[in-house]
Amino acid sequence: MTAFNAVRFRVKPGKDEAFIEAHRRAERNWAGMRRANIIKTGERSYCIIAEWSDMDALAAARPQMIATLDSFRDTLEDLGGGLGVTDPVSGPVVLELK
Repeated sequence: MTAFNAVRFRVKPGKDEAFIEAHRRAERNWAGMRRANIIKTGERSYCIIAEWSDMDALAAARPQMIATLDSFRDTLEDLGGGLGVTDPVSGPVVLELK
């Protein structure tokens, strides 16, 4: 069953381009990942939303996701509330709306 993950980030002042460039350079051919997009949700705020073939593929890619995060971690602000620099969520599709 198809799965999605979304990760929210807040970039340090002046680091937007470094954040985006790190993603341009990142490996994108991970097994099971169908597509991924970065959206800008506000000033210095971004979210990555990815579609996966299933939860197993998403889970298997976590080490690669963490390695990618490590390549740009220095561009991120702590989100507060004990979250650290990311606010990730994921899960299987329970209803396809379109």
